[in-house]
Amino acid sequence: MSKQRIVFPIIGMHCASCAKLIARSLKTIDGVTEAQVNYGSEMASVDYDSGICSISEIEKNVDKTGYKALIIRKSEFKPSDSEGENQKSVEEIQNELKIRRLSDLKLKVIISLVLSACVFVGSMLMASPYLLWLLSTPIQFWAAKEFYLATWSGIKNRTASMDTLIVIGTSVAYWYSVFTTLFGGPIYFDTAAVIVALILLGRYMEAKAKTHTGDAIKKLLGLRAKTARIVRSEGNKLIEEDILVEKVRVGDLVRVRPGEKIPVDGVVTEGVSSVDESMITGEALPVDKIAGDRVFGATINKNGSFVMTTTKVGNETLLSQITQMVLQAQSSRAPIQRLADQASGVFVPAVLIVATAVFVVWYDFGSFSQALTNMIAVLIIACPCALGLATPTAVMVGVGKGAEKGILIKDASSLELADKISTIVFDKTGTLTEGKPRVTDIVETPKLKTSRVPSLLSIAASLEKGSQHSLADAILERAKVYKSNTFKVQKFRAIHGMGITGVIGGKKYILGNRRLLANYALSLTSEADKAVGKLEGQGKTVVFLARKGTLLGMIAISDSPKASAFDTLAKLAEMKITTWMVTGDNARVAKAVGKELGLENIVAEVLPDDKADKVLELKNQTRATRQAAPIVAFVGDGINDAPALAAADVGIAMGTGTDVAIETAGITLLTKDLKSVVGAINLAKKTMQTIKQNLFWAFGYNVVLIPVAAGILYPFFGILLNPALAAFAMASSSISVVGNSLRLKLAKI
Repeated sequence: MSKQRIVFPIIGMHCASCAKLIARSLKTIDGVTEAQVNYGSEMASVDYDSGICSISEIEKNVDKTGYKALIIRKSEFKPSDSEGENQKSVEEIQNELKIRRLSDLKLKVIISLVLSACVFVGSMLMASPYLLWLLSTPIQFWAAKEFYLATWSGIKNRTASMDTLIVIGTSVAYWYSVFTTLFGGPIYFDTAAVIVALILLGRYMEAKAKTHTGDAIKKLLGLRAKTARIVRSEGNKLIEEDILVEKVRVGDLVRVRPGEKIPVDGVVTEGVSSVDESMITGEALPVDKIAGDRVFGATINKNGSFVMTTTKVGNETLLSQITQMVLQAQSSRAPIQRLADQASGVFVPAVLIVATAVFVVWYDFGSFSQALTNMIAVLIIACPCALGLATPTAVMVGVGKGAEKGILIKDASSLELADKISTIVFDKTGTLTEGKPRVTDIVETPKLKTSRVPSLLSIAASLEKGSQHSLADAILERAKVYKSNTFKVQKFRAIHGMGITGVIGGKKYILGNRRLLANYALSLTSEADKAVGKLEGQGKTVVFLARKGTLLGMIAISDSPKASAFDTLAKLAEMKITTWMVTGDNARVAKAVGKELGLENIVAEVLPDDKADKVLELKNQTRATRQAAPIVAFVGDGINDAPALAAADVGIAMGTGTDVAIETAGITLLTKDLKSVVGAINLAKKTMQTIKQNLFWAFGYNVVLIPVAAGILYPFFGILLNPALAAFAMASSSISVVGNSLRLKLAKI
């Protein structure tokens, strides 16, 4: 079974009902396990088994429902033969197709507005009905062609949409006018023509506004470098050559000169420089880079020249992964959207019933003209479009805003949950602290000094060569500074959450924490325990070295708290969010670090596998003491944090950590600055606030204006709503929702 996910734009959707129709149709394909269609972003996300169904089947299914899937396959790309031109990305081609569609819609708007104005003026001047018929026909059957196609698709699939209401309303006005033109009576060509023109104008303005909800993606796409300077050897010479970035391969050597964009991801192998990573991380200050440091595509080299070895190219680069994550998040559905989906599901049938009732009532108690006009007004003004746009447009802008600030939202559900966070659990090392531990003290016992064995640092460094623990780097760095000798280690073994063991020169050594000592039935003397207590009281982690049941020495390692941790914890306290720290360090070290940070809730001596259990325990405790179920978040950065990130309601991974942690988290922070945690929560709150405002106005619009269109004001004020004004009001409701969502771009997080 080969599970795949494809995200692609769909052209031709006009309301939330269209999106539901397409999603329902996609789910009928054998091999499709999940399908989501987002009206606001005009994107579809389909999970399928490539061994059962193909992309072509998905594409044909969308076409069959009356819409157009813009699926561009990589095989359709052909590298340009021209040195000055570059191969376009899938997203760029899709964007061009959207722009072309917008251009076609603009042409229809201009022509229909001109013709409808002529029909309207002609009706006022009592022009020939045949002339009005001639002018209105192109509007009804050319400009409004998509309405008819969507309605026919809905009929075939036994569903109705906003297009159904428009087609019924304008067709009744048009065909009744045709009948009266031939046999005598009032004509309503102006009503049908003006309604179509205004609805098209509204959709054009809505589509134009929606293009700005995807500005974040456009900016990300625009960051890509076009060329790369490859360094290769020919005989005894080094040759440098500029090539298209699409031709760069993993393992190539690339030179990056001052002021140039870094073409792909890689590792610096030669040279020193500083790199502006603000477009990815949001951090304003350049980051110094030396040999061994990672660099990322699309970031800008500031003042030095360096050579890098490429590690990730194409879709594997960080920029491409960010782009895909943002696209998937923007096309995902927030749980709150179910409210709008449920409403839109019954909305169109309910409007048809109301419109029929309005016609009957006005025909009985008024005139045929009033009955027809009010029925058309009800059909036109009733708009589920605003409901369908309320959530996805806000999510699109919110996710894009986050990406610009180095906050990546995995899906809309994580964004909604982050708004309700009441408790945050922080991992200590690398999250609350800098994650750059350094050796501060080396204490050798008399036993080691009198033994004919290498120095404590040499033994420890030899053992740590095979370790992946964060403390290993500190010991190895200290050994490098002091030029300590290292030795071959046999029978190396890492004991999860405790330490390591190995054989050097035929002698077995153990290096680890107190748990490892206890595991080997070793205990500290009172003098050693006192010395350790003093070190741990200073917030230092102590690592013990022993052999043959004898303690040989201790290494104290310190990791300073991040400067941003203090402000972050203070702001979270102001937001009434409870904070915890979970660490594998012993209680004395944890307490010392917690005291420095002002943290009271501390869980120490936790094995990596038990972090998730602590998170679940916290969730259960808080739920038992509060009426409303609180949301618990976990913030971490390491491989051992992945289970806890998955167990939390909202997992927040520091992007400087591991790929495993990032994959498990619902929110990823690309910056080391912990203030981004507060920024992510503020972003979620502002986005949810915008969604609720949108839903309020969308529901309020229909609750107030449908009765007005039905004529409820006529008995009191003698006012009836003209169908053309109904069309204008309907278009305005959608535009206002999109406009309100776009305000998020100006929000400070």
